[in-house]
Amino acid sequence: MTMIKRERYMRRIRPFIGNELIKVLTGIRRSGKSVMLELIKDELCEQGVSAKQFITFNFESLANAKYCTADALYDELTKRITEITGKSYLFFDEIQEVSDWEKCINSARVDFDCDIYITGSNAKLLSGELATYLGGRYVKFVIYPFSFEEYLASRRLTQEDITVSEGFKQYLNLGGMPFLTNLQADRSASLQYLRDVYSSVVLKDVVKRNAIRDVDLLERIITYVMANIGHTFSARSISNYFKNENRKVAPETVLNYIKACCDAYLFFKISREDIIGKKILSVNEKYYIVDHGIREAVYGMGTRDIDQLLENIVCMELIRRGYDVTIGKARDKEIDFVALSGGDRIYIQVAYLLSGEETIEREFGAYDSIRDNYPKYVLSLDDFDMSRNGIKHRNIRDFLLADEWN
Repeated sequence: MTMIKRERYMRRIRPFIGNELIKVLTGIRRSGKSVMLELIKDELCEQGVSAKQFITFNFESLANAKYCTADALYDELTKRITEITGKSYLFFDEIQEVSDWEKCINSARVDFDCDIYITGSNAKLLSGELATYLGGRYVKFVIYPFSFEEYLASRRLTQEDITVSEGFKQYLNLGGMPFLTNLQADRSASLQYLRDVYSSVVLKDVVKRNAIRDVDLLERIITYVMANIGHTFSARSISNYFKNENRKVAPETVLNYIKACCDAYLFFKISREDIIGKKILSVNEKYYIVDHGIREAVYGMGTRDIDQLLENIVCMELIRRGYDVTIGKARDKEIDFVALSGGDRIYIQVAYLLSGEETIEREFGAYDSIRDNYPKYVLSLDDFDMSRNGIKHRNIRDFLLADEWN
């Protein structure tokens, strides 16, 4: 895999390097968590730490299968750490493969002079036993597929003359899973790889982890959610959809299956917010997929759903940069995204093209009843600046590549 410096993540991780908090890197499979461990090792070496102080286990490798219990792993750690002079730096990749791993990690934290980094592919990594053993003693970082900025940087390592426009076309078609850089935008090979990633996520992180028996139903629900990315729907509407196909499915089952997919970082649920009433609404959430390339590989449609694809890309970029994202409701109008980070807030409308006065009025007019002074954006693929009335219009490519938005 071509390695790029994922500096937005490193800026967040760097303050915690070397201290006693356990660093937990989580996110969907193949999003680059293992590479992040290598980047952290590089950072440590630059700080003067010797590579001889590193102890690494990748639990997807059969070579480490004998250490997949807490006791066996702890015994091996003890042996290796006694051979190291000074602090030990422990790296555990896909730690969830180790039974009772949290007991081993907590014991290592208590018993040794060490700095610990772990990765895992499920949000449940930080629930249940882990919270009991390590409450307040860890810090979490979610690693996502490449942003457009990262994708473009990785492509330019192998194709120096690629333009922003060409890079975005590739990104729009195939998404940002890091390994795709090695496939040189070969569409057939890329889609095959993405289908394999999807299958691995569904089987290992959804079906196996949640003991789901009806895999066919699960995949049908996933397909429904993919088809309705960026659209509001309810568990009951999915239940009714299956009822029309003569298949009885309880809304609770639908919710449980979708939650299992969210825990595996396949989907992200975005709640709706009443901006005027300042409250979160409990109905008609929207879902977005972690990587739109996976949707293309599994569901298809190409750019026929380009409005949904662009919304998905913008939503994931907001999440990737650490914003809390909701859908805004302002009286009878809807704002695509309300994004909060600390005390900052931005509003965003996303459109493919502002192709006529009716479209322009709809997108800019969504802000009519919002009287605060926070930045308000309309994003599209138009190249001409159509900003008006204090509302900023930006090309989506430029917006994604901007360092800051406020």
